[in-house]
Amino acid sequence: MRKLRNEELDRLDVEEFKKAKKIPVVLVLDNIRSLNNIGSLFRTADAFLVQKIYLCGITATPPHKDIRKTALGATESVDWEYRNDIGQLVDELKDQGIKVLSVEQAEGAMMLNDFQVEDQKTYALIFGNEVMGVQQEVVSVSDRVIEIPQFGTKHSLNISVSAGVVIWHFWSQLQAKK
Repeated sequence: MRKLRNEELDRLDVEEFKKAKKIPVVLVLDNIRSLNNIGSLFRTADAFLVQKIYLCGITATPPHKDIRKTALGATESVDWEYRNDIGQLVDELKDQGIKVLSVEQAEGAMMLNDFQVEDQKTYALIFGNEVMGVQQEVVSVSDRVIEIPQFGTKHSLNISVSAGVVIWHFWSQLQAKK
């Protein structure tokens, strides 16, 4: 085996990305503190053709050198919007028929491996603050809470890791239904 050079990967350029069919997923970032996590989430959203990222509350916005460092240009390809009030955003998303899912540990949460992505639905995946998680007010109005199963001693995963796991789950299920 030989490692491929970047030129051999046949990736989209920014204009091709903007025109490409996206998966029916938007990300909502609830008060994310780490600029590196924000950049990483942009990069993951680019990798899996996510429709849009909503940056809410204290979540920083591009352009910023620390976001740019981990995003590696994905802030130019992935659509994004800043919203101060996540509650108002959630109401708007639900009014548009988007299923709102908080990724959190909560009573009644469904384990991610048991969650079946439905055809013809768009999903908003909400990821919360690195310490406090998704705000309780948001969890309470979500259509569902999904949880990533964990088996070690730690209580949580880094947000960028969590998002990668969840987005992969959605992407792989949607690809299987094509």
